[in-house]
Amino acid sequence: MATHALNRHLVLVGFMGAGKTTVGEEVARRLGREFMDTDAEVERRHGTPIADLFQFTLGEEIFREREREVVLDALARTPPAVIAFGGGAITNVEIREATKRAAMAVWLDVDVDTAWARVAGARPLAEYEDQFRKLYADREQVYEAAADARARDVDDVVLAAAGVLLETGALGRLGELVLGKAAVALVTEPVVAGIHGADAQLALGGRLAEVHELPTGERAKTVPEVERLWRALRIDRNGTIVALGGGALTDAAGFVAATYTRGCTWVPMPTTLVGQVDAAIGGKTAIDLPEGKNLVGAFHWPARTVIDPALLETLPQRERQNGMAEVVKTGLLAGEPLWELPEPELVRRCAAYKSAICLRDPYDRGVRRTLNLGHTFAHALEAAAGYELSHGDAVALGLRAALRLSGRDTAAVDDVLAPKPAHVDRERAWQALLRDKKGKLNVVLLGDDGAIVTEVPAADARRALEELIAN
Repeated sequence: MATHALNRHLVLVGFMGAGKTTVGEEVARRLGREFMDTDAEVERRHGTPIADLFQFTLGEEIFREREREVVLDALARTPPAVIAFGGGAITNVEIREATKRAAMAVWLDVDVDTAWARVAGARPLAEYEDQFRKLYADREQVYEAAADARARDVDDVVLAAAGVLLETGALGRLGELVLGKAAVALVTEPVVAGIHGADAQLALGGRLAEVHELPTGERAKTVPEVERLWRALRIDRNGTIVALGGGALTDAAGFVAATYTRGCTWVPMPTTLVGQVDAAIGGKTAIDLPEGKNLVGAFHWPARTVIDPALLETLPQRERQNGMAEVVKTGLLAGEPLWELPEPELVRRCAAYKSAICLRDPYDRGVRRTLNLGHTFAHALEAAAGYELSHGDAVALGLRAALRLSGRDTAAVDDVLAPKPAHVDRERAWQALLRDKKGKLNVVLLGDDGAIVTEVPAADARRALEELIAN
């Protein structure tokens, strides 16, 4: 079973009328991938509409053979693409086997009434409603067996492609969501352990081999704590680390997973808003050094990221506000006021936005760098404060600086986050910023067509930084 579509084709399966072409085109745009509709490719090769090929020119049996050839050709191509299958393609055994080898399959689900309303009389197999409904029932079982995930819209497909499972109550299913039979090491933090630890251990059941704690917050992301965890782990390289906690915890545990036995499987389950909308998605792990934040790290894509919005019910308001800084950042990048949405939808939309960017650029060499909007200044302030300044407050201030340098209104930051100037040493903050950039002062700004990474004159960057610091 494929748990994500990194380095694999993303295949959309589902009944006629599900919207596979429309959704697939938008998913491909977000992921920066080529899109192929296998029905359209059959039409192109024969120069005849599908309905005519199916009913008159070829007949169903020969049509299915031509469809098989097109699908297998598509699955054999590189680089990974988004491929929309015709409704009956996945019923072919050879296609199912090839799909499992080369792709992640997402079932784009649609209820039968909606499907009939969309395609009645417009498809060869949609002429008679009773036959249509029977075919729907027959194929539903095939889709369920063949698909690695199920989705209803574009955001759902993107989340599935990134290996992100977002489900209220997922904590209770954690054992079945951590695939395989190998031993599990649960890594958590004190407060989370007290609230959710027993439920997590119960859900993991007999596979749970060991439990470890890291300190809360940035203290988890230090060399001594990471070394302590390395030395305490007993799972072998086939085991799985489950990281249950906030963004700092998942950063540290993910880095340990990337390095322990030269890399073992890991599953983050973020318990904070920061983690659910940002930190636990995309496999970018790191720890801090005294000289700067996230200076030592690795890219290690999770086998699956499990997001349970119900875990936010126990989140203190202070931690929720920290997360809102990342929500505002994401909304600014997306060009939508995502911070105005109800919390479960807010989490889903933000997680989907980051998932798409990370799949498009998993190693942070291009568009993924735009996710650092405001973070150049935020990291400098955090380091200058000895990490006593909260990440949310630092990001809020950093966003204000980035917007000012972009010539943009700061109202969203001021109204939603209301950041106060940081009490840190100016020179220490400036030196931390220089260390963070490791060379040219390239900063993420908002241009007319979205976020851009551009070099900022040192004098402008320093002035913008010092405007964030209390007198």
